[in-house]
Amino acid sequence: MSKLLDKPDPEKADLIYTKCLNLSESNWIGAIPTLFPNAKYVHTITTGAMTAYANKVRHYSGDLPIVCADYGASEGAIGVNVNPRLTLESTIYTSLPDLGYFEFIPLDDSNEGDEQPNTVGLTQVEVGKDYEIVLSNFIGLYRYKVGDVVRITGFYNSCPQFKFLCRKTALLSINVDKNTEQDVLLSVAAAQQLLPNENLGLVDFTSHVDKVSEPGRYVIFWELSGEASEELLGKCCNILDTSFLDPAYIHSRKSKTIGPLELPIVKNGTFQKILEYALRKGTPVSQFKMPRYVPSASNGVLEILEANVVKKCFSTAY
Repeated sequence: MSKLLDKPDPEKADLIYTKCLNLSESNWIGAIPTLFPNAKYVHTITTGAMTAYANKVRHYSGDLPIVCADYGASEGAIGVNVNPRLTLESTIYTSLPDLGYFEFIPLDDSNEGDEQPNTVGLTQVEVGKDYEIVLSNFIGLYRYKVGDVVRITGFYNSCPQFKFLCRKTALLSINVDKNTEQDVLLSVAAAQQLLPNENLGLVDFTSHVDKVSEPGRYVIFWELSGEASEELLGKCCNILDTSFLDPAYIHSRKSKTIGPLELPIVKNGTFQKILEYALRKGTPVSQFKMPRYVPSASNGVLEILEANVVKKCFSTAY
């Protein structure tokens, strides 16, 4: 800030100090409009992996509207939010034909395992069905599978509107079970309700499939802002486990072909280390998204997580 100020302003400094003092006493609720009274709205990403931060954004933004204006990837722009007044949970995007040439792979059994799956165009998608996006753009990408899964919700004029669901590659599976990134988000959201207050909140999380153990199990890493009792962690672990509603997962848990879900708690700052690791590997900070699934191949991230585990518990739900 000193680079933006022509000269010291003790009066404003005292004002900011007083406001911050009051905010710290109220757990920083409404910090953004308090410190920036001319702010009109908060522009951020609120879908996909970022859904987990929605309540934090609400906490700091107070009564300010929260807007997710567009949906893009490093491969190019994909859609825009033509109704930014919708709630975070209701955010949908409209695909614009001039952003690129779009195709959609239906996520049904007919495409399972195909190297050249069937695709449909913008005008052929069906409301209520899920698709993987394929993009050809102006910089040379030809029929590129972006890896994002969307659900068609309707049409704006003739352009399809869709809700982002998850990354297709972020899939928890041990044998016949299949749980997506969205399933992980819902499971964590359910268990997070047990955390009593902001002094014991969920800082961040990710998931992993442990196929080395026999039988294999799901692993959900948590970083907490405070100390949690063994009893509370046990309850959270059971809710994480029972919130996965895939019938194959439930059957496999009951038949003991999938082991009890594991909940490791990592040291404070662990997920910051993952961000720093990604930046050292060349990821632009504007493109970084905390991975919600860490495969065994991601040795660097998995090593950081496992090296910082301070305690763990196992589900007793089944």
